[in-house]
Amino acid sequence: MQISDKNNIELLRTMKRIRTFDETCQKLFVAGRIPGALHCYTGEEAIATGVCKVLEPSDYILSTHRGHGHLIAKGGEFKYMLAELFGKSTGYCKGMGGSMHLASVKHGILGANGIVGGGICIAAGVGFSIKYQGTDQVVVCFFGDGGISTGFFHEGLNLASIHNAPVVFVCENNLYSISMTSKRATGLDKLSTRAVSYNMPGETVDGNDILAVYESAYNAIERARAGKGPTLLEYITYRWRGHHAGEAGDGLFYREKKELESWKTKDPIRRYQALLLKEGKITEEKIEKMEMDIQQEMDDAIEFANNSPYPKAESIIELSMLKKE
Repeated sequence: MQISDKNNIELLRTMKRIRTFDETCQKLFVAGRIPGALHCYTGEEAIATGVCKVLEPSDYILSTHRGHGHLIAKGGEFKYMLAELFGKSTGYCKGMGGSMHLASVKHGILGANGIVGGGICIAAGVGFSIKYQGTDQVVVCFFGDGGISTGFFHEGLNLASIHNAPVVFVCENNLYSISMTSKRATGLDKLSTRAVSYNMPGETVDGNDILAVYESAYNAIERARAGKGPTLLEYITYRWRGHHAGEAGDGLFYREKKELESWKTKDPIRRYQALLLKEGKITEEKIEKMEMDIQQEMDDAIEFANNSPYPKAESIIELSMLKKE
């Protein structure tokens, strides 16, 4: 599939933005600046980037507890995201959602979810709503490999199937549900084979190959937009960090260091950057400028979040946070 030079650069930029944001948040969490839980997306950037690049601004996504990358790829801004993580009133949810409950109706982001697989049935409902209203929108639901064995998964896919709803279910299989490997959790070689039970296409794709992600997402999203119903996509990837930012040793008490180092050699950002350099679609100078701009955006976001006020006590009963921005 041909991608314009502009979009090639944007794919790289988005992946770098996601990594910069999450790696910075990891440091801020350790420094005590981010309260609550924090789940980093480092190593999985190609999935959010490739999928969301295909979407239109009017399309919707439902995210997970590991959702910063999805929000950034769908148009979320560093400063409002970080303010939310800091618990400040200038955040997307007025400081009351935190990392695991980020949402922005303006960007079609209907919410991250701390419940495993919690967005799947919601996505089926959103898809039914789109079909009922007769628009050409699509909803994408992200969830991890742990979510594929929940009741939400079976109910949600069944509902989407019988209503022929425009939903793309995206399973980000990073091989671990906390410390449980997907191989131990299911008897399947490919989780996407469960799509057969619900009479929809299923595909397993290299989640660290941004071009493969983009192409598979494009096909599934255009299929849904054309009224042909839902699809289940499984993307194989790997998280570099532990299950959450406070986990000791990046989870090396349940996985081997050589496994982690092996997956780091498949870094989706480095892999794609090398391809663009080889094909002459970007230069080292432009990459350096891109990284400087992203770091400046991150620095500005930290200043914005630091200088923002905490919500007032009475704001807990206000409904303004639920209104369209």
